[in-house]
Amino acid sequence: MGEDYSKTKILIFDLWGTLLENGIFPSPARQTKKIMGLFEMSFQEYIETFEKAFMTKDFENLKQAFDHVFEEMGVDPKDYNREERLIGLWNKNKLFVKPYDDTFEVLETLKKKYKIILLTNSPFYTKEIIDKFDMDKYFDKTYFSYETGLLKCEKKSFEKVLKDFKVKPEEALMIGDSIESDMMGAEKASIAGILIDRRDKREFEPKVKSLSALKERL
Repeated sequence: MGEDYSKTKILIFDLWGTLLENGIFPSPARQTKKIMGLFEMSFQEYIETFEKAFMTKDFENLKQAFDHVFEEMGVDPKDYNREERLIGLWNKNKLFVKPYDDTFEVLETLKKKYKIILLTNSPFYTKEIIDKFDMDKYFDKTYFSYETGLLKCEKKSFEKVLKDFKVKPEEALMIGDSIESDMMGAEKASIAGILIDRRDKREFEPKVKSLSALKERL
């Protein structure tokens, strides 16, 4: 506890698993690793490679996206009907995704005190989901990886936010559910973070179990 957020001017939010609940469980990214048969690859290596292939380009459709992913990762899309299964998986996630119960109320409250930024590693169709739930009104600016070409594991993605909003690292705070992507990514740019750990299973501090708890912390 005891962290001082009095200097904080901007809150940088992750999207998936933070503001939006995936439509399937386990997450589509974890299921994709299994379907692609990448059992020998560590999750960290896999997720960085997969997200770079899948989430840093503005594809026209999932078929085009996965054609690129399979090529980049050296996996045969026809084995075990992999491509067909993955397109179905990600379509299902897109269909059933929903905001967490406290998402809108917390963003509404925090927006009165801070600039709210969305920084997300996301597939090409994410703007459709933001529009579907009328979320754009909560954000002062959105940074989608498929538009910027940058992932959160890259220091540049956070430096761009700091530059755009003319703030110092100590005036920004990252909020997300991933230690590797959100917390460690922000740390590269000397930005502090608060982990959203709804299952209370991760070894990290500071962390909260919900967005409502985050609001109380700030």
